[in-house]
Amino acid sequence: MSTATVSDLISGPLAQEFEKLFREHYQLVYRTAYGITGRAEDAEDVLQTVFLKLLRRRTSRDFQKNSKGYLYRAAVNASLDILQFRSRHILADNADRVGTPESAIDVDSRDIDRKRLSDMLAQLRPRAVEILILRYEHDYSDAEIAKMLGTSRGVIAVSLYRSRARLKKLLRAREKES
Repeated sequence: MSTATVSDLISGPLAQEFEKLFREHYQLVYRTAYGITGRAEDAEDVLQTVFLKLLRRRTSRDFQKNSKGYLYRAAVNASLDILQFRSRHILADNADRVGTPESAIDVDSRDIDRKRLSDMLAQLRPRAVEILILRYEHDYSDAEIAKMLGTSRGVIAVSLYRSRARLKKLLRAREKES
């Protein structure tokens, strides 16, 4: 990726507008990505990807109506893409380590828990992940989530219930495997 700055890509009032948009929403995008991926490096990559794509494209009608919701969904989708990419590469890396004793692999238990959660989130639908992250990472109420995503509070409550149930089921299945 090049080291171009915003001012290299756009100028004048558009650059100021973009900078304002970035300042208003970068924490939401970063925290969302970190909540899903569990890694600061991945969250920074998502942040950069989301805003660079926004710079390169013309804004859509969805963005103009609800920029916060649009950027949030973009962060969730980019984060899930990273998880899928990571899981494909972990499978290849694990094939190389077949003969390595478990004690030789030094991993912190918090990292393991975070990875397990990320793996389970990757198995959910993107919309379910969006709602879970808004609720548990950003502490939004059901009503606030409904407003941001353009749906009803009841739909959000049902989705949260079903997503938690699915996560519990995935966790039980993982425990049986261990």
